[in-house]
Amino acid sequence: MNEEKRQHLEFIQNVITRMNTNSFQIKGMAITIVSALLAIYAANTEVIFIFLGILPTLFFWFLDSYYLQQERKFRGVYNDVTGLKNIIEVKLYEMPIQKYTKKIDKQYSFCYVFFSETIILLYFSIIIILVLLGLAIVYKDCIIFWR
Repeated sequence: MNEEKRQHLEFIQNVITRMNTNSFQIKGMAITIVSALLAIYAANTEVIFIFLGILPTLFFWFLDSYYLQQERKFRGVYNDVTGLKNIIEVKLYEMPIQKYTKKIDKQYSFCYVFFSETIILLYFSIIIILVLLGLAIVYKDCIIFWR
């Protein structure tokens, strides 16, 4: 492998690492904001703060899915440059992620990434917990009466 190709792979790997770091930070911010809204609820017992946690969770779900989609596209470029896969011809120092679409492989589709196991387990479970917690608080009189 020549030096230019090695440097090209290093550039691609750096972008993949940044995408992965962004995704990790987004997950942390989502949990922090939801926790802050739950703390605000604990301070003044307004149930709206529990349900407000759903909006930033959805926002971070979309954002995290976008970064994961971009990361997968750059992994596709990396695989093509290394020769592991030869789906698209990649020139030296080129990063043609726009060519990596769902027509080539479904893993490059935003919807596929949005509903992937790694993403849906975190964000969907947060939303379900918030909804169940909010409903339990709103209807606590019915739950207590039912016992």
